[in-house]
Amino acid sequence: MLGRYLNRVYRATEDLNKRSILNLLEPRPGGTLLDCGCGDGELTRALADRAGVAEAWGVETVEHRAQAAEARGIRIARVDLNVRLPFDDGHFDIVHANQLLEHLHSTDDFLREVHRLIKPGGYAVLSTNNLASWHNVISLVFGMQPPPMHVSSEVIVGNRLDPYRNTRFGSREDSHLRIFSFQALADLCRHHGFRIDALRTTGYYPFPPALARVLTSIDRRHGVFLIARLARP
Repeated sequence: MLGRYLNRVYRATEDLNKRSILNLLEPRPGGTLLDCGCGDGELTRALADRAGVAEAWGVETVEHRAQAAEARGIRIARVDLNVRLPFDDGHFDIVHANQLLEHLHSTDDFLREVHRLIKPGGYAVLSTNNLASWHNVISLVFGMQPPPMHVSSEVIVGNRLDPYRNTRFGSREDSHLRIFSFQALADLCRHHGFRIDALRTTGYYPFPPALARVLTSIDRRHGVFLIARLARP
């Protein structure tokens, strides 16, 4: 019963995070948007519509997801996000990445690339797991692995309350290589030349979204997910 409840809260928190990302967007009518790791393009389409852009690109290497995104009108670059992307400097008004930073071989290289791709006056919206979320802190207190901190590239282990415990990854790229705290994400983004226009957290395990919204308005650093809007001066 507890496992089913936690799984429902997990899914609801993911949805809350996506809505929070959409609420951070500033309109760029007629502009260009890039979604890094766009999956099936559902969120990409919502981002493009909310921002009013004329051109939406996604980066996706899983073919069935890429095709689904194309069916939604997203132009797809089938390239590895660990390397230089095939776009000119300053091509995009908006760059978005949700639940991507934790998978990359080099966060520094990626942030440099995002900075290169954004037009002066444009911005990025990035979201990733929060190392300092209370459910991670409490897991450590009880001698368990924080759920988003993976110790294997094959299987999720280390936390009896994790609804995905013992789940095998589809590929090595699915595992997490690093997790950020609120302060670490802020510091690294500034290091790479971004101005932080907004940095907040969403979700507050084990509570459902309605209560989580109240709690993260009071305690802004310990929610489940980090969301940053970064301006390129």
